[in-house]
Amino acid sequence: EFVTLCKSLHVTDLVCDHAWTLWKTIQDSVEELEKSLWGSCLFATVTDMDTASFTLTQLLKAVSLNVKQFLALVRKMDVNLDTISTKVNSALSHLEKKYDVMLALYQRFENHKPFGKTCFLQLCCIDASHVLHSAGRALQMEDDLVISFQLLLCTLEFCIKRCPPDLLQPLYKSAISKVQSPPGRTARRSQSKAKSRLPESEVDLQLLKTLCQENDCNSEEVKNVYQTSFSAFLDSLDLSGSAHLPQVGLDQQYQEHYLKSRDFDGRLFLDGDETVLVLPAFRSQVERTPKKMSDEDSTLIPPQTPIRAAMTSIQQLRGDLTSSGDQPSTNLATYFKNCTVDPTQDVVKRLETFGETFSQRFGQAVGPHCVALGRQRFNLGVKLYYKIMEAMLKSVLLFHLISRKLLNDSTFHTSLLACALEVVMATYGERNMCFPWILDVVELTAFDFYKVIESFIKADPTLSKDIVKHLETCENLIMERIAWRTGSPLFDLLRQEHEGETAEQVETTANFSQPLQHNHTAADLYLSPVRPGLRVLPPETAASPNTQASSQPPTQPVSQPARPLKSNSLSLFYKKLYRLAYTRLKMLCSYLLSSHPELEPIIWTLFQHTLQHEHELMRDRHLDQLMMCAMYAICKVKTVDLRFKTIVTAYKNMPNTSQDTFKHVLTTDGNYDSIIVFYNLVFMQKLKTNILQYASTRPPTLSPIPQIPRSPYKFPNSPLRVPVSSNVYISPMKSPRMSPGMMTPRSRMLVSIGEPFGLINRFQKINQMVNSGDRSFKRSLDLGSTPKPLKRLRFDMDGQDEGDGRFVTLSLLYFCLIASTRSRMQEQKMKEDAESRRE
Repeated sequence: EFVTLCKSLHVTDLVCDHAWTLWKTIQDSVEELEKSLWGSCLFATVTDMDTASFTLTQLLKAVSLNVKQFLALVRKMDVNLDTISTKVNSALSHLEKKYDVMLALYQRFENHKPFGKTCFLQLCCIDASHVLHSAGRALQMEDDLVISFQLLLCTLEFCIKRCPPDLLQPLYKSAISKVQSPPGRTARRSQSKAKSRLPESEVDLQLLKTLCQENDCNSEEVKNVYQTSFSAFLDSLDLSGSAHLPQVGLDQQYQEHYLKSRDFDGRLFLDGDETVLVLPAFRSQVERTPKKMSDEDSTLIPPQTPIRAAMTSIQQLRGDLTSSGDQPSTNLATYFKNCTVDPTQDVVKRLETFGETFSQRFGQAVGPHCVALGRQRFNLGVKLYYKIMEAMLKSVLLFHLISRKLLNDSTFHTSLLACALEVVMATYGERNMCFPWILDVVELTAFDFYKVIESFIKADPTLSKDIVKHLETCENLIMERIAWRTGSPLFDLLRQEHEGETAEQVETTANFSQPLQHNHTAADLYLSPVRPGLRVLPPETAASPNTQASSQPPTQPVSQPARPLKSNSLSLFYKKLYRLAYTRLKMLCSYLLSSHPELEPIIWTLFQHTLQHEHELMRDRHLDQLMMCAMYAICKVKTVDLRFKTIVTAYKNMPNTSQDTFKHVLTTDGNYDSIIVFYNLVFMQKLKTNILQYASTRPPTLSPIPQIPRSPYKFPNSPLRVPVSSNVYISPMKSPRMSPGMMTPRSRMLVSIGEPFGLINRFQKINQMVNSGDRSFKRSLDLGSTPKPLKRLRFDMDGQDEGDGRFVTLSLLYFCLIASTRSRMQEQKMKEDAESRRE
């Protein structure tokens, strides 16, 4: 049966033999139908050998598997460390991303019905889908959700304007009728003059704007994609000047792409084929089930599909930057001029250089026609860069010497720009440019980038939860591995600390029980090492009205010997590193050693000792590699049966893990092998004496357990309840600057009342609660359980009370509530009156 399967897929005898051997090694470990396992083994074999003779769709048909089932099964086969190679795992990840994007696009395409008649819809769907698939493949954008969706809108525009108007819904019919009317003499002259330019006339701008409005998409971005990318694709097929839908050619071209890539056939979505259908078990990964806003309200919240989530995030980012420009604001320009050396020219020159580099690298990663699109992304990043810089400077109470020096630090500016660009790229979901891609573009080290992350997040409270989580993930990646690459400045600071050139250790174990303070500013880190007496006041420091700015830094007495320089950046890095390391170790111990809780502090002591005294073991390696080795070593000397295979199996279930971590570990002389080989050749040899001490009667003193603080990046998940009330809750607005015109019908509904609408006296009670004096609480990113009273109000340069905004926002929220519910109250009142008359 296996040979018959191989022959049907035109597999060579060599591939057949290797796949059979692979199946023999896993058949007793994986409970699955033989034929399904055979198919997975064939895929893994041909991927490793680069000898594919079949497409993924052909394989799925042969073994009767769905795409999601197949992906899960191949990963399930990895019962040993070397069953599935990193090459196969990478191929699986690519297939999964591409499938998720195509599935999301088709679901949006299927629900988007601009056509009036069902019989004509199928024909248009086939043609449009071919255009989309062919364009996506030709422009290298198949796994980029946002750009692919923008291509879908371009495709719909292309097909709709070539349809008879009487077959379209009124909205689209009226959109194209405005441009199909006969042009006048002046219009004809302007058309003849414009023939030599990029044919903007090919784009029905009114229709494109209508499509964008219906899908919460920015029309300028889609127009740019159309003119730079989609038009080039149409030109390659001689379709730009065609007045009719293409009848032939697209299917053949798609077939050629499909056979060349040897993955799945996207045309099967149109047929409802079982190999691409979404099974119930996987549907939650695509969209969440709609939920009622309350028990009394029958309004449903629309399901959060990937495309809707992406468009909402983009809309929020662009809304937050509406009032920001691509030039320094008046306040920021004043900050620049007050510096000893005005940094304006350096800032402008730096942005010009990076703008050109970023656009070109964006085009290389996404597609040759997307350089202009990269420039749009960069311009958004520049707006965010200026916005965050100004917010950072305002947060420092005294604009003194260090702040002025910081504005002339090129590393700070590069880091801030890189972080702003990373936020933009993450918002648009650019899969081909995942972190740390941006660091290579601007030639910035990861250790320098980490210094700006915390200040960046605290400077912009409008950042969405997803973006904050993304930046926190970037910070963890830096601490886990990226900052430990050869050439990182981290090793220079560690050398200086070891040789006594810095005044403070990475972090003493005595500080583990103390909470981690999150009051570091960018100046603390970028101007580190600095003299101990010279520092920036943190935002939390209270200042009296009579405080005067000091123009000179504190000086040391002449008789006092100069102390070593202090490295705040190294200290904070290690504080966060230890807490991240212990958090991950505690999670792994909960999986494996719940019956041996006494081993956790011992493993942590060895782990912490390695990070502090044998940090060279981290060079070009991963934090989790040392964690797993420490766990294995302690279990070994304590005679607890725990094998590396068991450790790795549990490790794969932890969040943010990769198989490369335990399959591709640096051993000796630039060679890479499994984590077992690394343990035997490197880890054990380096720490053998220390490890054996834990088996003696006098083991080393245990390291204190670090206090794991609440992350400064976490936001409250639930709305805050108004004091002395039971049914009134207030949630922070997504964007305080988003105008009502930019809001969607869903985002306008910002208030919900947990009881039926009724008499006006209920709103009078709300008014009394809102006006009560118990509502003053301090706003903070890290909210404690006990609310703190507001400090004395401060005034800005214009004399505006900074506390007024909260009450104004609350009042507007209240009045919006009244206005939005007036009609519903009247209806409810009429209903109650009618019922009372009947009684």
